[in-house]
Amino acid sequence: MAFATVSRRSSVQVFAKKSKAAPAKVKKAALQTSKGTEWYGPNRAKWLGPFSTNTPAYLTGEFAGDYGWDTAGLSADPETFRRYRELELIHARWAMLGALGCVTPELLAKNGVKFGEAVWFKAGAQIFQEGGLNYLGNSSLIHAQSILATLACQVILMGLVEGYRVNGGPAGEGLDPLYPGEAFDPLGL
Repeated sequence: MAFATVSRRSSVQVFAKKSKAAPAKVKKAALQTSKGTEWYGPNRAKWLGPFSTNTPAYLTGEFAGDYGWDTAGLSADPETFRRYRELELIHARWAMLGALGCVTPELLAKNGVKFGEAVWFKAGAQIFQEGGLNYLGNSSLIHAQSILATLACQVILMGLVEGYRVNGGPAGEGLDPLYPGEAFDPLGL
């Protein structure tokens, strides 16, 4: 069994354990490190490395993920790029909530809460069974029997939430729509 640790002095210490009786040997090896890759600015890493010479002028390396490649010109207009960036962040937040929604029923089911089907990719099929779908295994909460009614409710609720957000919503006046802070950042991050 062997493992390595990296110290701040750019060296690797390799520890090898040969047997229970033999003491561990320590070897030092030079760690090959780069001088540090720049992620932002004109000297950042580019999509073809040293062969990326003709990057568009509007790709300055100001934002994360800018590797100097935009063949479709999606970020040529600053206003369009701002909008795409906002939409991407919102979609990422919804995806994180979706991932939490996939994991939570399985965790609850493992800890004693009764579900019809806790596995996320099987749960939706319950609506087509006799008696429909009972959320959290309780017919008093939400008892869904029609996929069309469920779809209509989701479209209406999501439309209301997104309309509220687009029209100022909970962020109020003068707050950044991407990082509103205040009540949306209870941990002060």
